[in-house]
Amino acid sequence: MIQFETASRRTHTLAEADPEVAELVTEEDRRQRHGLQLIASENLVSAAVREAVGSVFTDKYAEGRPGRRYYSGCEFADQVEELAENRARELYATDYHVNVQPHSGTQANLAVYLATLEPGDKILAMDLAMGGHLSHGSPYNASGKLYEAHFYGVSRDTEQIDYDELARIAEEVQPKLIVSGASAYARFIDFARFAEIAKSVGALLHTDMAHIAGLIAAGEHPSPFGHADFVTTTTHKTLRGPRGGLLFCKQEYRKKVNSAVFPGMQGGPLMHQIAGKAVAFREAMTPAFRAYQQTVRKNAAVLAEGLSQRGFRIVGGGTDNHMVLVDMNGRTTGAEAEEALRQNHIYVNKNLIPFDQLPPSKTSGIRIGTPAMTSRGLTPDDFAEVAQLMADVLLGETTDGVARVEAICARLTTA
Repeated sequence: MIQFETASRRTHTLAEADPEVAELVTEEDRRQRHGLQLIASENLVSAAVREAVGSVFTDKYAEGRPGRRYYSGCEFADQVEELAENRARELYATDYHVNVQPHSGTQANLAVYLATLEPGDKILAMDLAMGGHLSHGSPYNASGKLYEAHFYGVSRDTEQIDYDELARIAEEVQPKLIVSGASAYARFIDFARFAEIAKSVGALLHTDMAHIAGLIAAGEHPSPFGHADFVTTTTHKTLRGPRGGLLFCKQEYRKKVNSAVFPGMQGGPLMHQIAGKAVAFREAMTPAFRAYQQTVRKNAAVLAEGLSQRGFRIVGGGTDNHMVLVDMNGRTTGAEAEEALRQNHIYVNKNLIPFDQLPPSKTSGIRIGTPAMTSRGLTPDDFAEVAQLMADVLLGETTDGVARVEAICARLTTA
C-alpha cells in the first residue's frame, strides 16, 4: 500500500518515490542537453516557469471564472488567473477580452468555433498540406467533422499566400469564419489584408498565432490585434511558456467565448499551468525577451542561407520567422532525413511541403526551428555551423556528427 506523508508532501524526492519515472526524466534531460533541439514547436521554459507549474496550484480545482467559481477556496486561484489575464493583455497591448484557461491551442481554436458557429457552417482556412493546422478544418479533427471546411493555399510560383486568390475563394465560398495563421509557413502573414477580405464577405476573422506569438509580442512580426475578431495561441513555442492555450476576443464576444471554454470545451482549468503562463507573460515583457526574439529570427535566416548554399531548396524562398522549411529535392524523404538527423542527435520533424507528392507519413520536406537552441544560447555564428553540420549529415559527408553536436552543446552555458 502506498503511503503519503501528511506532515509534508515533499519529504520524498522523485527518485525515492518512483525511481523508474525519475530515470526517464533524467534520460530526457540528458537527451535535451546533449542534442540540438530544432523542432519548430518546441522551446525551453525558465526555472521560474517550471517552479510555478510544479507548485501546489496543481492540487486546486477552480471550475468557472475568477470570482464565480463552483468550488470554495479559490481566492488565490482567482488572483493568479487575473494576474495572467492582465499580463496577457499588457504583453500584446490590447483591450481584447482574454481567457487563459484553454488547455491547448487546439482547444482554444475549438472554443472559437463553438462560440461562433453552428454545425455545418462554412470555415475557410489554410490547407493542412500547404502549412495549416489540424484544428483548422482537417477531416481528422473535430473542426473538420463539425463544420464545412474550405481551404486556401499558397502560390505554386512563390509558395507564399496569394491574397488575391484567397479573396476569390472567400467570395465563392462565403464562409462564416476565416482562419489566418499556420503551422508550417515561414513568411510574414498580412493580417490587415485578411481582415479586409473577411469584411468583404461578411465573415468573422480568427487568427491562430500559435507559432509566432513570441515574435508578435516582441514586435518581430505584424500583429493580428485590431484586425482579427478572435486571436488564439499556444503559450509555448516562441512564447517560451508552459504548454497550454490562450484565447483573446473582441469584447462583444466575451460571454460566448467564456461559455465555450467552460463548460463547452473542458472542465476545471489547470491552475498550475495558468500560474506558469503568468510567469512566462512577465518574462516576455522584458528587453531580454525582445532581444531573444530578434536572435531567433536572425538564427533562422542564417540557417536557411547556410542550407541553401549547400544545395537545399528553401520553401517559400526564405524565412521571416523562427522556422525553415526545406525541400529534400528527391534526395531522400522527409522521414528518412528526420531519422538520419536523429541518429546524430539533431531533432527536426518531417513535414509536407506545398504540392507535396508524398504522403504525410513520408513527406518531401523537413521543418526546422530555432527557438529552443536560441534559448540555450546559440548565436548566428553557431547556426552557420549547425547548417553545415546538418548538410553534411543529410548529404552523407560526415561520420562524426554526434561528436560535432557534442562539441556545440559543450560550449553552452544555458540548460
